[in-house]
Amino acid sequence: MADDRPVPLDEYPVHQVPLSMRHVATGDRNAYDRCIFHVLDHEGRALLIAGLGVYPNVGVIDAYATLRVGDRLHAVRASDALGEDRMKLAVGPLRIEVREPLRRLRLVCDDDLMSYDLTWTADFPALWEPHHLQRRGDRLTLEGRRFVQAGSVEGVIRAAGEEFPVTAGGWTGTRDRSWGVRPIPGEEGGRLAEEHPTEGFHWVWCPVRFEDRFLMVIVQEDADGYRTLNDATLVHGVSAMSHSTGSRDSAMSHTTARSRDRQLGWPIPEITYRPGTRHPERALIHLGDPRKPQELEVEILTSSPLAIGAGYPPADDWQHGTWQGRGWTDRRTYDLTQPHPLAAYGVTDHAARFRLDGRTGYGIFEHGSFGRHDPSGFTDFKSTAP
Repeated sequence: MADDRPVPLDEYPVHQVPLSMRHVATGDRNAYDRCIFHVLDHEGRALLIAGLGVYPNVGVIDAYATLRVGDRLHAVRASDALGEDRMKLAVGPLRIEVREPLRRLRLVCDDDLMSYDLTWTADFPALWEPHHLQRRGDRLTLEGRRFVQAGSVEGVIRAAGEEFPVTAGGWTGTRDRSWGVRPIPGEEGGRLAEEHPTEGFHWVWCPVRFEDRFLMVIVQEDADGYRTLNDATLVHGVSAMSHSTGSRDSAMSHTTARSRDRQLGWPIPEITYRPGTRHPERALIHLGDPRKPQELEVEILTSSPLAIGAGYPPADDWQHGTWQGRGWTDRRTYDLTQPHPLAAYGVTDHAARFRLDGRTGYGIFEHGSFGRHDPSGFTDFKSTAP
């Protein structure tokens, strides 16, 4: 019998539909609500990726953290039954504390393999990403609402006998927050999957933090180069947010008082791949501001494939939203000098140094290219750069 008692979140005026906050408005098993954080040092020595997700219609909450150091990738993953208190963002040794919404968060991992205690502070207001929709035939398979944000991080990271002091001047933090419907494992493809196979997918997701501005670039293209998602937005004049008093009202006043965001048109990525792979060595993104065309230079510092450790498809040892039983925790270290064939068919997050209009910034160059992509010269899933 279903438990229909009110949950703690029902005390607050946050309801969007006439349902308890125990339930989401859709019965789709693929309903999700999650976040991802990137913490990177400016020399490319370390890249921490951490996230937490809730999958209400399969009753799962899970979290993960991966740390790339040299040729090693340390990973801690945890999963459990979703409880009533949605304000508690904790699974096993991993937790996120919202100290001040949209402004300051604390990230904690307390595990023998890897530990960290970090304060993530926004330097810029959250920026909405384009509404994300995908269909297979007539069926909606993905609908996500997202915002992205960049900031500074302070604290400490420890793993495998190494300690990394994290300072605001030497490290950058970005984060993405999304919710909606997104495929999780366990569903048969059926007729629509058979009659509408994936020919190709090309993706660039690129949040960049400069000292006085924040740039977001998104490109998603089909096999023939048809663009299904497009964004290039530059946020100006919000550096004062980093000097706010810490109150919600103060942070909000900086959000509303900032100058209007600049749209930079139709970004054109020019990616140089390592021969025999689809691994980017560097990139140049042409930004189409009609007043002043610009080029965003991308220098890859270090890389972390999301299919290794982080639970993104097509990972074969754990994926988000899958039931692992109550109180499940897994920890392991991957040797990235060894071949990991699935990594080539998943998205990879690259910590990167960026240059734009005489300024140097830091952030993530997230990229995945699978199957045919005519603009890049890739003909099928086995095709690679010459």
